[in-house]
Amino acid sequence: MSMDEILQSVLAERRAQNLYRERKVVASAQGAEVFVDGKKYLNFCSNDYLGLANHPAIIAAFKKAADEYGVGSGASHLVCGHTKLHHQLEEKLAEFTGRPRALLFSTGYMANLGVINALLGKSDFVFEDKLNHASLLDAGLLSGARFQRFLHNDLNNLESRLVRVAAPENSGARKLIVVDGVFSMDGDCAPLPQLAALAEKHNAWLMADDAHGIGVLGRHGGGCAEHFGLDRHQLPILMATLGKGFGTFGAFVAGSEALIETLIQFSRTYIYTTAMPAAVAAATLKSLELVIAENWRREHLQHLIARFRRGAAQIGLELFSSNTAIQPLSIGDAAEALRWSEALAARGIWISAIRPPTVPVNSARLRITLSAAHSETQVDRLLAALQEVRAQR
Repeated sequence: MSMDEILQSVLAERRAQNLYRERKVVASAQGAEVFVDGKKYLNFCSNDYLGLANHPAIIAAFKKAADEYGVGSGASHLVCGHTKLHHQLEEKLAEFTGRPRALLFSTGYMANLGVINALLGKSDFVFEDKLNHASLLDAGLLSGARFQRFLHNDLNNLESRLVRVAAPENSGARKLIVVDGVFSMDGDCAPLPQLAALAEKHNAWLMADDAHGIGVLGRHGGGCAEHFGLDRHQLPILMATLGKGFGTFGAFVAGSEALIETLIQFSRTYIYTTAMPAAVAAATLKSLELVIAENWRREHLQHLIARFRRGAAQIGLELFSSNTAIQPLSIGDAAEALRWSEALAARGIWISAIRPPTVPVNSARLRITLSAAHSETQVDRLLAALQEVRAQR
């Protein structure tokens, strides 16, 4: 068989399993409403949690910087791509997170690969939550470290694994505990204070990927670290992305001077990739100002989350246990999840069906996400549509 024949058979199998993924073409800026394939939808599947992706002040900052710095950065940060705007953003992010230093990465995936592979080798150990993001799992596997996955948010299971590796022959091995701050498909938070205590007890390091918490959780938007009151010693490796709560693009890692210098010297995904455009750094500097100043966005979002959960309970919907902007609706069967998604689309509401392998088999769901850009009326419209679709089951 030719390559195409082999690949077509694999694709046909995926279609038969109701797991085939298709891209939709968006013809508008991100917002509470978007145009997709020529039709207007209420958008309840975006990670633009604070409604900043189309903010006029952020757009203006981007345009101004593009006029001055152009579009491309030209090279990696270590060659000639590290501009004054990149440097200012790193300093502001360090200050924002209460860490001595911060380092920009082009994407969250690259940040996670870069950090874990720079810190660990074959003689070391990495412990990851079973529901961690794919980038964290891939990073742990690619590092070559002795890789262990513990049951989701199960502190006893993690500690038993830490105890088992506490043998004299492993005395010089590094131990890294890695979790999502907010789990992207379930919406729940990692028990970071307890994980920090375990890390200290077993001489391990703790890393959190706060992609879905930064900007959104905490009084000032500091994410899971602020939400749980953790300092840089309790949470020494903080990674977060800029394309969700901040509404722009890219990622960063915040931590000690030694950590950031180590990443600059040894992180291959930092060393060998082109820097993000300076205009994106400028846009993010403006976004950071808004994240800090406009606490009403977080307050409004929390109000909408509570309203949605109350309404869902009243109509008998089975939501996951989440108090974040991610509100998954459990469906189970992949084909049924697709039916729900299509039925909602027919009612002008866009929510993607999340199916294996993104989530475990028989745990397909609608990943409903709320934004500060939504209104109460729009949330109520979502609830009404969900009630109608549920009645058709």
